[in-house]
Amino acid sequence: MTSDVLIIGGGVIGLAIAVELKLRGTNVTVLCRDFQAAATYAAAGMLAPDAEIIQDEMMGKLCRRSRALYPEWTSKLEDLTGINPGYWACGILAPVYQPPKSAAAGDSPAYWLDQTAIHQYQPGLSNDVIGGWWYPEDAQVDNRALAQALRTAAQSLGIEIKDNITVAGLIQQQGQVIGVQTNQGVIRAGHYVLAAGAWSSELLPLPVTPRKGQMLSIRLPDFVPELPLRRVLFGENIYIVPRRDRSIILGATSEDVGFAPNNTPAGIQSLLQQAIRLYPQLQDYSIQEFWWGFRPATPDELPILGTSHCANLTLATGHYRNGILLAPVTAALIADLICEQKSDSLLSHFHYSRFHTQPSTAPMLTHSANFTNGDRPSPLPNSKLLNAVEVNSPLPDSPLVIAGKTFQSRLMTGTGKYRSIAEMQQSIVASGCEIVTVAVRRVQTKTPGHEGLAEALDWSKIWMLPNTAGCQTAEEAIRVARLGREMAKLLGQEDNNFVKLEVIPDPKYLLPDPIGTLQAAEQLVKEGFAVLPYINADPMLAKRLEDVGCATVMPLASPIGSGQGLKTTANIQIIIENAKVPVVVDAGIGSPSEASQAMELGADALLINSAIALAQNAPAMAYAMNLATIAGRLAYLAGRMPIKSYASASSPVTGTIN
Repeated sequence: MTSDVLIIGGGVIGLAIAVELKLRGTNVTVLCRDFQAAATYAAAGMLAPDAEIIQDEMMGKLCRRSRALYPEWTSKLEDLTGINPGYWACGILAPVYQPPKSAAAGDSPAYWLDQTAIHQYQPGLSNDVIGGWWYPEDAQVDNRALAQALRTAAQSLGIEIKDNITVAGLIQQQGQVIGVQTNQGVIRAGHYVLAAGAWSSELLPLPVTPRKGQMLSIRLPDFVPELPLRRVLFGENIYIVPRRDRSIILGATSEDVGFAPNNTPAGIQSLLQQAIRLYPQLQDYSIQEFWWGFRPATPDELPILGTSHCANLTLATGHYRNGILLAPVTAALIADLICEQKSDSLLSHFHYSRFHTQPSTAPMLTHSANFTNGDRPSPLPNSKLLNAVEVNSPLPDSPLVIAGKTFQSRLMTGTGKYRSIAEMQQSIVASGCEIVTVAVRRVQTKTPGHEGLAEALDWSKIWMLPNTAGCQTAEEAIRVARLGREMAKLLGQEDNNFVKLEVIPDPKYLLPDPIGTLQAAEQLVKEGFAVLPYINADPMLAKRLEDVGCATVMPLASPIGSGQGLKTTANIQIIIENAKVPVVVDAGIGSPSEASQAMELGADALLINSAIALAQNAPAMAYAMNLATIAGRLAYLAGRMPIKSYASASSPVTGTIN
């Protein structure tokens, strides 16, 4: 069953959105990667917009609005599940060791307590504490209990939660997400929400990075009759959060170490030192547990909320230290946006576009997928002229995404038919391509022109597309595809599962076998390959291949190597209009004008080899094909003028001088 909304991320943010959407009548599925590594676990549950002294005005408003929702929101969750999320309006005390230079900032009340008052209000503080601020409107929630309540609520409402799902990529086409590539296959929905926290930048070019937080809890001894701490202590580089179950949470480090797991002696030591200095009697309590998690940080430490570059993809990520606090307001705002197309005025302040200092650009020209020595050979005598053409596009465009892997260039090339290895190297650079297809059987047998291919190109910068050229049956193609995957691994592309599937029993016309292609595709998809099948321009076959899980379809323009150009335009157009995977026009294109025409139809990419390799000046033709691919894509995005059966003057016919 296809859900109305698919939420990528099963932390508190993702679950809160899921529950809110479900309560509004939407069918929801949640994909959860690793719940215990998420930011939900790297939290203490403080609801502290005042104690945090948030400088950004809009962020402060967002946080306070969310804090105000908490009493009713957690009560509703408890009614749904019977689980108490541990909301406690305990206030927050922020002790200091030095006199403050100014009054507390913020719109909510904050009260200064001098040394005598603060020690009376909270006995047991260090003698170093000379006073502190009291924030009565701040509160706390038990983050783990909250997460459990949300998960239970989701399940009781009929929300499907898929655990241990790794999302490899978002499959995008013509400004829409058409599916997500996962370790369990492609999952589709009508609308998508990215709430993947620290992992969000693995799926989209968002400036979200993991910030590791280490924490620990200690246990109040049984001989202590009552909880000595009745409020959160928000100190310098430490917070101490008492729980009603007699545990006390200490946190948290903030480490820019990527996804490095585990607690470290240095991290735990720093927390204990700071905590014992602030509240000395903690040193006699038992350590209960250590843990860590990854907070999603952005450059300005503000979340990314709202619409995206795709009409059916909504963003809810980058909450950094405030994910627990912002869960209810995020859920409400995102549900309003999806269900009612209602965009709160606050959302504009948190839109992803704030990180774009330059206008969006279409994928442009040469990406130096070069050679080991880093030099770029000049394909033409006048290389200055070539470089001068590298200009920004006035139109925004999303990159090419195949099987979850993102590419900027929409032109793919090959390695066959060149007069020399050097000519091939220069042509590949001039083409600006990032994907190069290689005939596995020819490399394996060291066919002339393919010797030394492994060393000729820098495979750390070029994505290899092994192909099954020369295979006449499905069985042969499957076997060669497996060899191709191993060949890619030997070249350092451990995660490369791509294969260009060719099953061609006809030696004269080289037309692909539709039945053998479909049979091989079904098996290779089951084995985890990202299959790019070369086919006749048959819309029904293209649909069947998409249904079995192929990553693209690759209809021919005309017989391979013929240079006849687009002879199957009508069928290719039908395939493009109906496909939900990228359409790559392959074979038969002989000139840049034909390449541009194929892109103007709406093709997602082109694969061109013979027209480049057999040209009198192959590097120059490669560059021309590069320009044509870009021009055709821009023309498609711009939208051509309507065709008329009559003339229409370009100049005005009124107001002329007689």
